[in-house]
Amino acid sequence: MSQQDGRTSPDLPMSEAEGPEDAGVSRRSLLLGSAGLTLGGALSAPGAFAQHMHESAAPALPSHEAEASASLSNRLYSVNPVHPDMADIAENPANVPPPITRREPASVQIALETIEIEAHLDFNSVYRFWTFNGTVPGPFQRVRVGDTVEVTLKNNEESWYPHNVDLHAVTGPGGGAEVTTVAPGETKRFRFKARNPGLYVYHCAVPPVALHIANGMYGLILVEPEEGLTPVDREFYVMQGEIYTEEPFGTAGTLTESYDKLVDERAEYVVFNGHVGALTEHYPLQARVGETIRIFFGVGGPNYMSSFHVIGEIFDRVYLEGSVSSPPLENVQMIKVGPGGSGIVEFTCEVPGRYVLVDHALSRAERGLAGYLFVEGEPNLEMFTAIDADGNPIAPAEE
Repeated sequence: MSQQDGRTSPDLPMSEAEGPEDAGVSRRSLLLGSAGLTLGGALSAPGAFAQHMHESAAPALPSHEAEASASLSNRLYSVNPVHPDMADIAENPANVPPPITRREPASVQIALETIEIEAHLDFNSVYRFWTFNGTVPGPFQRVRVGDTVEVTLKNNEESWYPHNVDLHAVTGPGGGAEVTTVAPGETKRFRFKARNPGLYVYHCAVPPVALHIANGMYGLILVEPEEGLTPVDREFYVMQGEIYTEEPFGTAGTLTESYDKLVDERAEYVVFNGHVGALTEHYPLQARVGETIRIFFGVGGPNYMSSFHVIGEIFDRVYLEGSVSSPPLENVQMIKVGPGGSGIVEFTCEVPGRYVLVDHALSRAERGLAGYLFVEGEPNLEMFTAIDADGNPIAPAEE
């Protein structure tokens, strides 16, 4: 088994991995939150270097309406404009290696490179992120229980700082951190046995550890059980993190890290997959009615606990703390995940429309924390429909 771009190579194509046949999305259908949204093109762009252009300016609003529209919680119920043209470190949530089909242990190679890159943070600001393989979170890793895993960590020669990697799936000193600390331009390796199935966080552990994590150095590794996981139609990879800047939220220009705010746990930004808008404007999740969805969710942190919830959905099954050897909970509204922790949620898409991923500490939406799941397909009037005063269904608006 080999590795490409820090991801274990696939054994089997994921079912329905491709986007919808029609990749066109009108501005009107975005604003309406239509069930016919496809967004295939947005999901296929490379995560590290996606490019985005300004939309035309919005009309002037009365002062009270302008204040309301500026609230980032609007992204919970309306679609936001695209970003300027900037380098993008956001990890596409669809970048999940396919399920492992082999039933015998193997030797697996994981290649990680620590890269520091100035990239998009918000619509008018950039930040110097510290990353694994150029994205936040770093690439999703997938191995099988019993595998012998060799990890290679290279620190890019353009980096300013030393880095390393601590994988919570490792039994050994520092989770690998003690033997992988690398200066710019250096490479180190270690080997471990994947003995415990589950979903685990990995992160940089060079002191101050919290600073390296806050700047983007975290990801997930799944150790599949011998029998594998129950098949689903789509799998997604979502992580929550905080960013601490000297400048207040929304400041334009190049922002700088704040160690004082970090240790005081006063984040200016709270985000899914790297930056504001990563899972709303750049890489929204997409699915079809009738499909089963699995979200691998983790919290890089370094400080905040998450109450992860999908507005308008109920999780059919939840694997708490990333444990895949314990029976799942059923019919769950949200899961609590602490810093350095993980969880797996599964549900079936039954009604078309736009669903919003949140931390139910909803003030964090004002700091940039929201994601979209677009579900397309035929209306399911038995499950959900608007009605008029006489109780008659109201037909969806025509496109």
